[in-house]
Amino acid sequence: MTEDAPSGRGWLTRNVLTLSGVSFLQDAASELLYPIMPIFLTVVLGAPAVVVGLVEGVAEGAAALTKLLAGGWGDRWARRPLIGLGYGMAAIGKLLIALAAAWPVVLSGRVVDRLGKGIRGAPRDALLVQGIPVAARGRVFGLHRTADTAGAVVGPLIGLAGYELLDHRIRPLLWIAVVPAVLSVLLVAAVREQRRPTVRDRAVRSRAWAVPAGPYRRVLVVLVLFSLVNFPDALLLLRLHDIGFSVVALILAYVGYNASYALLSYPAGRLADRWPKHRVYALGLACFTVAYLGLGLVGSGPVAVVLLIVYGGFAACTDGVGKAWVSSLVPDARQSGAQGLFQGLTGGAILVAGIWAGLAWGSAGVVPLLVSGAVAAVLTVILASGRLTPAP
Repeated sequence: MTEDAPSGRGWLTRNVLTLSGVSFLQDAASELLYPIMPIFLTVVLGAPAVVVGLVEGVAEGAAALTKLLAGGWGDRWARRPLIGLGYGMAAIGKLLIALAAAWPVVLSGRVVDRLGKGIRGAPRDALLVQGIPVAARGRVFGLHRTADTAGAVVGPLIGLAGYELLDHRIRPLLWIAVVPAVLSVLLVAAVREQRRPTVRDRAVRSRAWAVPAGPYRRVLVVLVLFSLVNFPDALLLLRLHDIGFSVVALILAYVGYNASYALLSYPAGRLADRWPKHRVYALGLACFTVAYLGLGLVGSGPVAVVLLIVYGGFAACTDGVGKAWVSSLVPDARQSGAQGLFQGLTGGAILVAGIWAGLAWGSAGVVPLLVSGAVAAVLTVILASGRLTPAP
């Protein structure tokens, strides 16, 4: 048995624990910034609302393009160096944001950050399931999402404490976020990778970026279609600000969303190991529908907080579950490429969603929320029926 082969638990390997810790630290840094970024852009730097959608959309688009390439790299070359490079770029991106005096610099920092995300994502997800049986991969991704999103709870709370202790100044928080980002890079050194044969044959190498046929392709089409209406969460936070949330209330509401996401991710992963994955994903889309339509129709703070908690159920039932679903449809040798293509195309669709939603935002973002919620409702019914996708 190798060092990273499944232990007595069958799936809780050293890499699963280490990479979960790495993601916890990085997400603590990222999510410390995320709830204050719309306010930093629009209030501190004076950018219009469309810039919020533009910055997040372009950043996610850059990540999407990189994921398409890095997925193939992860099937051809060693994965751990790609993971370390990706987390290192994320730390540099956060440093650029801390230095920003104008919104184009924030855009540059977000792009560097997301390029790092694009480089590390698919190789990391492939390494997570190294030696893990298919029947346990929902739990692996569920646990990883739980740790990652726990960072998204801790990060904003650190930000809130800093906001109160530093006389309600936002810029010092940007510097605080650099610390856990750097720590996450250092922890990558503890990751272990089984030696794989170097791929030299040109025909074999070219297949690293080919689209696997059959069930994988059908699943990919459906999830990309949904991503076209799944605009960046920064715009949801802007909606809360528009209906009267203060900075403190905004951060606490975001913590509530992430707490819901973290608490539900592992149970959703276990459910996906026992129940058809398309039905678990459809359950997530149902939560998305309720949250988006609700946020588009109500202007009440308490109701909006409840809807954000429901929205956490969407993330829990789609993020890790989607990766586990994709993982179950391709052989081990294609894991990184398949994850990269899935994450790259859905990220590109989110770029489109961020741009159209930002342009259509208007005074309070009601129209984009209602449009996205309605489309998601239709896709929920289609996906739950199981007619378009298999149920591995």
